[in-house]
Amino acid sequence: MHLQEKTITSDTVYEGKIFTIVHDTAELENGEKAIRDVLLHSGGVCVIPVTENNEIFMVKQFRYPFREVTTEIPAGKLEKGEIPYDCGKRELLEETGCTCTEYIPLGEIYPTPAYNSEVIHVYLAKGLSYEKQNLDDGEFLDVEKVPLTEAIQLVMDGKIKDSKTQIAILKTARILGL
Repeated sequence: MHLQEKTITSDTVYEGKIFTIVHDTAELENGEKAIRDVLLHSGGVCVIPVTENNEIFMVKQFRYPFREVTTEIPAGKLEKGEIPYDCGKRELLEETGCTCTEYIPLGEIYPTPAYNSEVIHVYLAKGLSYEKQNLDDGEFLDVEKVPLTEAIQLVMDGKIKDSKTQIAILKTARILGL
């Protein structure tokens, strides 16, 4: 079939807490074989919480692979069998202490489709109420409120490098007409 590949063999080469890596042999549409190393991930959710004044809650946290502090919207990994809607609400409360009355799906993204099966579900949260932040053990982050127009500029200036955050900010700005 055109633009299809058939898995011939699949071997698990690593199984960790967050992801699994498989080493596959695939048959291409021309009959030739190719090696495909794939990182299997349960997926995640990100939430862009927007206040009535068009400000968004963002989190700053250290990201070990890059050895730097990044600015992102609240997000988290889906647990096995967890519904993305529930995960997003949980992460919003844990990381920012916010709950919301309006929770709008903004779609799904494939952050690294060449070798990673992760799907990130994107949500917009409105009608925010504030409770108590409840971070996971070993999770350290700072929360800051940023005007959405300023966040757009940070994306355009390359100062927000996280792709899920960039997409959520720009989609939200479009939806809100900014």
